[in-house]
Amino acid sequence: MKESNKIQLIELLNKCTRVCNFCFNACMNETDTKKLVACIRLDLDCAEICKTVATLIERGSENLNIILPACATICSECADECEKHAHMEHCRICAEVCKQCAGLCKQLEIV
Repeated sequence: MKESNKIQLIELLNKCTRVCNFCFNACMNETDTKKLVACIRLDLDCAEICKTVATLIERGSENLNIILPACATICSECADECEKHAHMEHCRICAEVCKQCAGLCKQLEIV
């Protein structure tokens, strides 16, 4: 993977981590959290895998070909779930960022 691609992906992964953590917290503060359980869980999973993948890229791990597809899948799942709640700004923004992250992970896993 080219250096410029690594930097771009690390930046997007870090953004996705922050946005998912923010969405998680905002969901927890909503009135009816029961309807947001799947969103909350996926926010946490997505934030964790994005943080992990960014760290693996930074230290030059040779396992990116294994973990990038998983990251893309989890980001896509989080985006899909957040889209169901897009009437809430935090979920709408999270869905957008997760989609971008999933797309870049998919794009770079074959590079």
